[in-house]
Amino acid sequence: MHTTETQSIVETDLPARLDRLPWGRFHVLIVVALGVTWLLDGLEVTLAGAVASALKTSPMLHFDNTQVGLAGSAYIAGAVCGALGFGWLTDRLGRRKLFFITLTVYLIATAATAFSWSFASFVVFRALTGAGIGGEYAAINSTIQEFTPARVRGWTDLGINGTFWVGAGIGAAGSLVVLEPHLLPPDWGWRVCFFIGAVLALVILPMRSWIPESPRWLLTHGEHDEARAIVETIEARFRKAGHVLGDPPGKPLRLRAQSHTPLSTVLHAIFVQHRRRAAVGLSLMTAQAFFYNAIFFTYALVLTDFYHVAGGDVGLYLLPFALGNFLGPLVLGRLFDVIGRRKMIAATYAISGLLLTGSGYLFAQGMLTVTTQTIAWMVIFFFASAAASSAYLTVSESFPLEIRALAIAVFYAFGTALGGIIGPVFFGHLIDTHQRGEVFTGYLVGSALMVGAALVAAIWGVDAERKSLEQVAAPLSAVSDEP
Repeated sequence: MHTTETQSIVETDLPARLDRLPWGRFHVLIVVALGVTWLLDGLEVTLAGAVASALKTSPMLHFDNTQVGLAGSAYIAGAVCGALGFGWLTDRLGRRKLFFITLTVYLIATAATAFSWSFASFVVFRALTGAGIGGEYAAINSTIQEFTPARVRGWTDLGINGTFWVGAGIGAAGSLVVLEPHLLPPDWGWRVCFFIGAVLALVILPMRSWIPESPRWLLTHGEHDEARAIVETIEARFRKAGHVLGDPPGKPLRLRAQSHTPLSTVLHAIFVQHRRRAAVGLSLMTAQAFFYNAIFFTYALVLTDFYHVAGGDVGLYLLPFALGNFLGPLVLGRLFDVIGRRKMIAATYAISGLLLTGSGYLFAQGMLTVTTQTIAWMVIFFFASAAASSAYLTVSESFPLEIRALAIAVFYAFGTALGGIIGPVFFGHLIDTHQRGEVFTGYLVGSALMVGAALVAAIWGVDAERKSLEQVAAPLSAVSDEP
């Protein structure tokens, strides 16, 4: 089939040709070069907690607890603003331009953090680092979705999201080494920590030059010749590798090219036209953000206050926790494509909530040791990690092509703001009571949110497995075959 244009209407089979491709080296490159975003975020979040004491003892900075908290809030605020701003630009200017810009912003900002000389400079650089990461989520997730074959989109997306915990593990292990007081001078260790992320970004940046613009995005912006050339180049790689490509399934798409989508149209599509999907997305993102951030950001407090673990040893308990989080999406990811989105999302959310209720009760009764508590968290977050990853999958595939990046940004910003502000503050207050029963109350709130989100997904969730993005959500520029 060929792409033709009549009176600004494009008829094309390019999306179907991308979906019918076998998994190959090209897709691996996409995953490695773009999926590193999640790893970097996991690294940054973990380092923020690991270097807190080093920032307080730094001869130059000597932060107090309030300043450490404000620096964390600056990162979160930057991520929210970056997601919204860069998300809007990603839909308007293209995926490729933005995933270079956002990674460059992150690289420069996290390297600059290592040279901070005051509280003000540290906060500014942390906010810019967050902006880069927030923008990455919108640009990267939309690009990965639009290149990945439909039949493995769920597994791929969940597996990539799980690499957040590889970053967390690297951050935890790296901090144990470089923050060792006998290895580096007092004011050097925390600076080296922030260089870890900059080095990773510097390695990945050249790899992104091999990744083309999304043909799906090009189609909606009138660049159908360029889109066709990109798809034909990709297909040539697969044929050269010995693959035989069959005819693309389904009927060709008919799209009306436009330079951009007005913001009013974007908001109408998200909150009016697809309001049920918006409700599902908000429920999933809200529940996982509270559940995750509230527990993860107070993880060290529970270990030190209730199990009397030394502050310097917290990283040792974080590593098995990160392992459980990484394995969940990797092991369960294929089931989201085989059993289906709706069933697996509801199951992982419900199981996570019920397991937290059970372990929370054992914690409240003093029946857990630090070892069994760690094992309990590993099991809970094996399922919760897959659940949280499926929330990002849901919001990135449930909305039309023209607004995909901004839709991701809106829900990411909402979840990040909620989880980064309300959750940790709420749980921190409960832990300060030093009463296990009060902390258990917080666990019950998190459990209720997860079970509630499971019910919403079971009722209103979208069966998107093995379907093209255009089948899941018709593009706003789609033209009906009927007169």
